[in-house]
Amino acid sequence: MPVNGVPQDTIAIQDRGLAYGDGLFETILIHQHQPVLLEAHLYRLKTGAERLRINLDSAALDAEISALSPTFPASGVLKIIITRGTGGRGYLPAEQMSATRITSLHPLPDYAAQQPERGMTAFVCQQRLAHQPALAGIKHLNRLEQVLASLEWPGDEYLEGVMLDTLDHVVEGTRSNIFWVENGQLHTPALDQCGVAGIMRNYLVDAMGNVLETPDCTLARLGVAEEVFFCNSVFGVWPLLALQNGMTRISFDPERRHFTRQAARAVADLLDATVA
Repeated sequence: MPVNGVPQDTIAIQDRGLAYGDGLFETILIHQHQPVLLEAHLYRLKTGAERLRINLDSAALDAEISALSPTFPASGVLKIIITRGTGGRGYLPAEQMSATRITSLHPLPDYAAQQPERGMTAFVCQQRLAHQPALAGIKHLNRLEQVLASLEWPGDEYLEGVMLDTLDHVVEGTRSNIFWVENGQLHTPALDQCGVAGIMRNYLVDAMGNVLETPDCTLARLGVAEEVFFCNSVFGVWPLLALQNGMTRISFDPERRHFTRQAARAVADLLDATVA
């Protein structure tokens, strides 16, 4: 696990990522020894650093990823963590701080037993996402809302939780983005107030075309959708088969997956192109 290019598994106890969650991260799929959508991940990371005014040495990070690339597995996950760096106590950072760069490789999660590509079950989280436009869209280290939502997990039957904002609008999954279809139109939640603008979400918006970014999807609206699917950079696309909301379960027709299959094909094409 290189830290600033040096193999080690510790960081300073004064690091602001540890003290305040002051930083960003990316989780990147490795497919056939190649990172998928690496440029898009690095662009989000670097623009996020600019928004948070973190002094990221992008050239050093690029060199560290290049140095790590000979060890990329056939399949796995590359995780990049950027913190503002090491500083003293107090919220106000010093003006001239150098970011801490952490890179690590991990095995892929094993979802084979649940066969999520055939359809999966999700539940509605009680934990809400707070509106914060200054942080909306970026993948910052403050993930306590997702941690609290994950602590609600009802059991192994469920592969994702749907998170709402404080106005009860659908925003995302705990680790994924959501798409749904109504009246033959593909939608995904707008993320200008909260939520993470996922790299796979953005890829599918571009690849599929004519996707409406919708700010006010309620659970009632989602429940009557013609089809719903989740996506992220690691697992790709998962169709929603059933959604548990308290004691109520909503089922979705597995035969109505036109857009879901189109999204899955777009992901498959992306993986093929990555190793072409």
